[in-house]
Amino acid sequence: MTQKYPSIEYRFGKAIRRRRRELDLSQEALAEKSGLHRNYISGIENGERNPSLKNIVKLAAALEISVSDLFVNYGIEVKSESETNS
Repeated sequence: MTQKYPSIEYRFGKAIRRRRRELDLSQEALAEKSGLHRNYISGIENGERNPSLKNIVKLAAALEISVSDLFVNYGIEVKSESETNS
């Protein structure tokens, strides 16, 4: 079975990068604001890391967005197969 959509880690990473760029923040600045390491931020943006819920909350706060808005407005959510066939 092939994967129909990119992984959640990939989609989350792209959302973080997009929001960070909208705020004109470097990875280093985001790391400082969130209390996370710059290399960890890079790994998340590249879809190589699977951040904990605590770190997702830290990132959202540093990016001045709610967790729900991050997921809904930045393409992280993917409709279930039953929804796409409707």
